[in-house]
Amino acid sequence: MTTDKLFAPLMEDKWPGELDDMKSTFADKLNIYRTMAHHPSLLRAWANLREHIVINSTLKQQQSEVVILRTGNNLQVDYEWYHHVSRARACGMSDDRINSIRLATKNMNIEDAIFANAVDEMMIQKKISTRTLDELLALVGKEGVLDTIATVGFYSTLGFILNTFNTPLDNDIFNEMTNQPLNC
Repeated sequence: MTTDKLFAPLMEDKWPGELDDMKSTFADKLNIYRTMAHHPSLLRAWANLREHIVINSTLKQQQSEVVILRTGNNLQVDYEWYHHVSRARACGMSDDRINSIRLATKNMNIEDAIFANAVDEMMIQKKISTRTLDELLALVGKEGVLDTIATVGFYSTLGFILNTFNTPLDNDIFNEMTNQPLNC
């Protein structure tokens, strides 16, 4: 059996009983979390970090989306890219701005470039350089720096799961991207 079948997203008829209380939460709404449901204790532990990263981060929503999109682009995770194109649009980001996140930082506004540099440095150098750290600190403060790093780590882990198990794009996002493709 291939890993994409072995770790296929669990639908309601296969949902683990120990996660019944999570059925009406984030956990049963997206294929990534339905895939993680193969390990109920991991998904349960994941919930608190997800709550912070997705809902309670000190980063503004558009800042988070820039970090997530750049992370997804670096890891070549279509699932995360398209989900966060949708979320970026929903929080007011234009397609031109979203597209710029895939490009060299010279094509971005200054704030987006700072976040993109931080993500790129973590992916390549395994840390943020002093110069980028100073820029990031000036932009978002200490907690924002830590939230940036945590967001990259969180979405990198999701990216590794998604890429390893070929988790399919959720139907609503597939339909949105089909009906409203990203203008390049």
